[in-house]
Amino acid sequence: MHPRNHEIPSKDTFTRRRALAAAAFVGASALTNGRPIAAQPTLQEGRIVQKGRIRQAICPGCLSKARMSTEERIATVARMGLAGMDFVGRSDWPLLKKHGLVATMVAGAGSIKRGLNDKSLHGKFLEDFKSNIAAAAEFGWPNVICMAGDRADIGDGEGMDNCLLILREAVKIAEDHGVTICMELLNSKVDHPGYMADRSAWGFELCRRVGSPRFKMLYDIYHMQVMEGDLIATIRKNIRHIGHFHTAGVPGRHELDENQEIYYPAVMRAIVETGYDGYVAHEYSPVRDAMASLEQAVRTCDV
Repeated sequence: MHPRNHEIPSKDTFTRRRALAAAAFVGASALTNGRPIAAQPTLQEGRIVQKGRIRQAICPGCLSKARMSTEERIATVARMGLAGMDFVGRSDWPLLKKHGLVATMVAGAGSIKRGLNDKSLHGKFLEDFKSNIAAAAEFGWPNVICMAGDRADIGDGEGMDNCLLILREAVKIAEDHGVTICMELLNSKVDHPGYMADRSAWGFELCRRVGSPRFKMLYDIYHMQVMEGDLIATIRKNIRHIGHFHTAGVPGRHELDENQEIYYPAVMRAIVETGYDGYVAHEYSPVRDAMASLEQAVRTCDV
């Protein structure tokens, strides 16, 4: 992937060919008698979110190739009409507040390789939960993330029991602070071989056993499409156990465009229809101009 620095065309430079492409990809313009009429606002012009039924956010990687400071990225996200950003470090939380944004997912406990299924680390993880949940609550942030960890020599049943052991203590802290712990579902087929929480059924069963509204799954649409598909039916059936969403195109984890297999407008409409009121954060790695790609993703999911 190579960074590109093309400017997004303004209305004055929108040609008929660009208007047709935008209409096909993101509905950015319409045609009358074969001639383009005014395009919807571009990033240069301001707000992109119009309907707002999906509360969209981004992960830092979406704009990692854009030549901006941290505050410029945050200001751009706010100007577009997004709700917030995932995985922003504590030192930048005041900047989010300044621009009226939410840190939609922050650090909790565990890593992809060494997660909650490892009992030897439970003492450390519980201290991490205490510190990170309290910090999130102080700023009014809704979610902290945790990871199941690799299987290694741990069976799925034992791993679930181990996760349950620490989560029963961690959710007490989360309940006291009004913060939700979200465990991320990842694919073990392509990106994270050996990761335990690689099937939604395993994750949702863990939610049922924990039995607290303060523990849910981070349902990564990209990862679950790779592992099992059946996205809409799974989301509808299990929405009570989903606390957060991530998006990206399949295959490759790139833009939400015509080169990937998920029809995101239908998935987003299904999420809206469930009454879900949490956040959907984009977590793709752009291969085109980062700003144009983000505008496309936001329009695609603004259903």
